[in-house]
Amino acid sequence: MKVAYVTTDHPIIRFDDEREIVLAAWLGAGIEGSPVNWHDPAVDWSEFDAAVVRSAWDYIDRRDEFVAWAHRVEGVTRLFNPAPVLEWNTDKTYLRTLGVPIVPTFWPEPGAELPEWEEYVVKPAVSGGARDTIRTADRESAAAHAAALLAEGRTAMVQPYIPSVEQEGELSLLYFGGRFSHAVRRNPMLSGEPVAANRATLRDPDDDQFALAERVLAAVPQDLLYARVDLVRMPDGEPVLIEVELTEPYLFLRDELAAPDLFAEVLAETLKAG
Repeated sequence: MKVAYVTTDHPIIRFDDEREIVLAAWLGAGIEGSPVNWHDPAVDWSEFDAAVVRSAWDYIDRRDEFVAWAHRVEGVTRLFNPAPVLEWNTDKTYLRTLGVPIVPTFWPEPGAELPEWEEYVVKPAVSGGARDTIRTADRESAAAHAAALLAEGRTAMVQPYIPSVEQEGELSLLYFGGRFSHAVRRNPMLSGEPVAANRATLRDPDDDQFALAERVLAAVPQDLLYARVDLVRMPDGEPVLIEVELTEPYLFLRDELAAPDLFAEVLAETLKAG
């Protein structure tokens, strides 16, 4: 089986330290994986039995092109995750209708007044890695950043900063084919402290965190090859969703030795099932 490991030629791929781990695990499962640049016009995607989106991290600057690419590729081979999922998941407005507890989010319109919160996190709905995201205690600065995003034709999100992330961190639960693989505690990206790239520690989720993650995945109508559910606890202890990463999440495969083989096993089973 020939499978494209979908990546990019953008310099951002220097942060992809999971590629060789994945390709080795795939090979052990009988899958010949090849890194392929998603926006290379010379690629014949029909030559592959499947394409798996991994480190196409530059899509943020060209989302419309990426979504069109996904639908086009899905017309000639199997794409994971499916194109409709990628289109839905690359715009965080999906949080409006997911039907699960999320971090409180205000979706401002031009001229709207922001809620009264101690600290704000303001970001665009299409973003990644805290890009174009600010944390501030100044309401006017938060409003100005939101207004600037709106002026650029982007959808803005305004959320309260959750202090618990600095003690408990963010919890990411990783799933392959709907099977739980592992969970990690991630260091907060907006704490003001230096954070090593992709730094995390293994952690066993609590029952209420498991329950919420299962609710999130059940709300996605299509089968998923991979999923990362990012949670945080509110000050009252309730777990809430930050986001569900179904497009190109870092999978923390270095933190759980069995995870690469599970990823490969699920992919091989899915391809053989047809």
